[in-house]
Amino acid sequence: MTHYGMMIDVSTCAGCDACVMACKYQNATPHGMYWCKVIKGEYGTYPNSGQTVLPIGCQHCTNAPCVRACPTGASHYDENGNVQVDYDKCIGCRMCMGACPYGAREFNWGSMDENPYYEGFEQTPYEQMRASEHPRGVVEKCVMCNGRTAQGKEPACVQTCITKSRVFGDLDDPDSEICKQIAEKGAHPLMEELGTRPSVYYVGLQ
Repeated sequence: MTHYGMMIDVSTCAGCDACVMACKYQNATPHGMYWCKVIKGEYGTYPNSGQTVLPIGCQHCTNAPCVRACPTGASHYDENGNVQVDYDKCIGCRMCMGACPYGAREFNWGSMDENPYYEGFEQTPYEQMRASEHPRGVVEKCVMCNGRTAQGKEPACVQTCITKSRVFGDLDDPDSEICKQIAEKGAHPLMEELGTRPSVYYVGLQ
């Protein structure tokens, strides 16, 4: 069995949002919808101040509240232990959104043909090609780039990270690079006291 996960070293994250844009391009998410986000803040007072960053998306919990809350089975675990959403089963009730403590899910209020990127203009050819991937009235989120990983590639956010702050791999393989990095750097999931057992680990949080 394979259990895909990720480790993010916040201490080396530049806050450049390259991961955000790589995710958006890879998944062609609708206007205003981001599966990958970088939350930014500040600490201290000038001149002794700085910026905090928190890259965040679906944590792909192995004890996922969203899966338990979903009344139709739309939210489910795939063969790699990651949480996915079956749009054909999703009824748009948003119970999963209320259950997720990480704010990782978004509701698609309108398909791309109803809400094009450029107001007052028709869809671009790229939008037309990929609009069917985002049906109206369903909940969406990070899919851990399951299409890419099935081809042996890294998720888009990992590949594009300019500071190599993200490490992707098999959490069930103690010899994998991600497991070695987690052990070496003492990485921990967000809000692990909740018992959700996320598949995303962090190091270097302020």
